[in-house]
Amino acid sequence: MFYDSRTNEHGLPHDPFKALVAPRPIGWISSKGPDGVSNLAPYSFFNAISSQPNLVMFSSNGRKDSLTNVAASGEFACSLVSYDLKDAMNRSSAPVGADVSEFELAGLTEAPCKLIDVSYVAEAPGALECRVLEILPLSKYDGIDTGYEMVLGEVLGIHIRDEFIEDGLVVASRLNLLARLGYMDYSSAGDVFSLDRPKS
Repeated sequence: MFYDSRTNEHGLPHDPFKALVAPRPIGWISSKGPDGVSNLAPYSFFNAISSQPNLVMFSSNGRKDSLTNVAASGEFACSLVSYDLKDAMNRSSAPVGADVSEFELAGLTEAPCKLIDVSYVAEAPGALECRVLEILPLSKYDGIDTGYEMVLGEVLGIHIRDEFIEDGLVVASRLNLLARLGYMDYSSAGDVFSLDRPKS
C-alpha cells in the first residue's frame, strides 16, 4: 500500500507511522514543579542525537506538566526504562494533576541528581542529567501548529549502576531496555548481537 502522510488517508483503523519507525527508546523524563513536586513521565519520541557533545531530545504533544516544568527550570533528568520497570513506567503515564508525584504513584524511589535540582528513578539501570538548550515548536506543513514541542538537552551527567558494567563496557543485554513500537506494543532489548563495521 501507499498513502500520502500529509492527508493521512490510509484507510487503516490506526495510523501506522509509529509502528514503522520502531523500536523507539523511551525517555523517562523527570522534572520538578515550582511547588517542589517531582514529575515523571515516559516519552517515546525520544532519542540521542549527538555524542560530542552528548545531546538528547524528546517531544511532547501539548504543554504537559513535564514540558511546563522543564521550560521553567531549564533542566530535566532521563531515567532508563528496563523491562522489569515496565509496569511502573506505565503507571507513571497516568493523566494526573501537577500536584501528584508520579514517583509515588508508581511506587518508585527518588534519587537526587548531582548537577541539577531534579530527581531520577533510583531503580533504573542508569540516568542522564540534562540542561535544556532549546525548546522548538513543531509546525505542520503550511505553518499549522501541531501542538508538539521538541526539547533539546545537553547531557551534563550520567549515572550507571555498577552491575551493568563488565570489562569496561555497559552490557546491553543486562540493561534489557524497553522500547516502544506502534499502537500499545513494546519490546525489550534482551536479544543482543554485535556486527563489526566494514574496514573498507
